[in-house]
Amino acid sequence: MSVIKSPLPEADRKVVADALQGALVDLIDVSMTAKQAHWSLYGPRFRSIHLQLDEMVSGARAFSDAVAERAAALGITPDGRAATVATSSSIPAYPAGWVKDSDAVAAVVESLALVIARMRERVTSTADADPVTQDLIIGITADLEKQHWMFQAENN
Repeated sequence: MSVIKSPLPEADRKVVADALQGALVDLIDVSMTAKQAHWSLYGPRFRSIHLQLDEMVSGARAFSDAVAERAAALGITPDGRAATVATSSSIPAYPAGWVKDSDAVAAVVESLALVIARMRERVTSTADADPVTQDLIIGITADLEKQHWMFQAENN
């Protein structure tokens, strides 16, 4: 039961709920991955990558809030609890311990690539169900792709 009534038909609400919940988990996990990279980074490019990771974390956290609030506005309870993220995410675990700058960048690039692929699937799945949600996901995907490009440029 939802205390907030959705303007969407039930079938569309289910599609949108799945897309938003998946996006929420991915964004929370990618922000935690980037923060862990930020804390455990070392190497000659430490400062520039450290700062770039902070930008990525800020963006991912803002996007996760926008996704959760969109879900709530549609009567969908967002679930960003740590246990949910841990059991639902398919982003590879970030290495423990100190991580060399080039290895940290490679891990972030891999995580972003996986999230972007899933976000693009969500763009397609929400097209008919809810163009407003689709628009939100498109904007987030564009920014993630920009981050992906910028991190790839770090190691090439």
